[in-house]
Amino acid sequence: MNAADPELAEACRARIRTIPDFPKPGILYRDITPLLADGPLFRRVTHHFATACERLEWAPDVLVSPEARGFIFGAALAHELGIGFVPVRKPDKLPHTTHRVSYDLEYGSDAMEIHVDALQPGQRVVVIDDLLATGGTVAACADLVAAHGVSVSGALFLVELSTLGGRARLAPLPAHALLDYPD
Repeated sequence: MNAADPELAEACRARIRTIPDFPKPGILYRDITPLLADGPLFRRVTHHFATACERLEWAPDVLVSPEARGFIFGAALAHELGIGFVPVRKPDKLPHTTHRVSYDLEYGSDAMEIHVDALQPGQRVVVIDDLLATGGTVAACADLVAAHGVSVSGALFLVELSTLGGRARLAPLPAHALLDYPD
């Protein structure tokens, strides 16, 4: 499912730069920093995500977001919804006992960790990140959430790179993206 707000989508698209060959040759990097610098637009995006959670009936108790850009959207949305925020970090960045999972990215591999006591059974979790590419990062987040005996209700993204197949990798997990960059 994608956004039904074409005006917001176009405003966001106008504020996202495309940087070729970053971080590796052949990659078109979608730089969201100009969008983040536009306070009113960033607020509209956050409100859009809150509305999407309501419309999709996900009703999260807590948001989980991967490092680092996911933190930006996750913290803002958690504040908007008045719910908790749980960070998922790169290895050895969290100070307490953690669960760890390794995963593949569109241009390499990585690992992430979450505190073992970050979530409680029965909580409703939504994962939010800036970008859906191959789906590896959010699939890893869902695996970490599952280590707590909790399942993910859905996943939110600012941008989806639909040709990379991330949505299919996440299935049957419902996903919502505000923008699609099919190239």
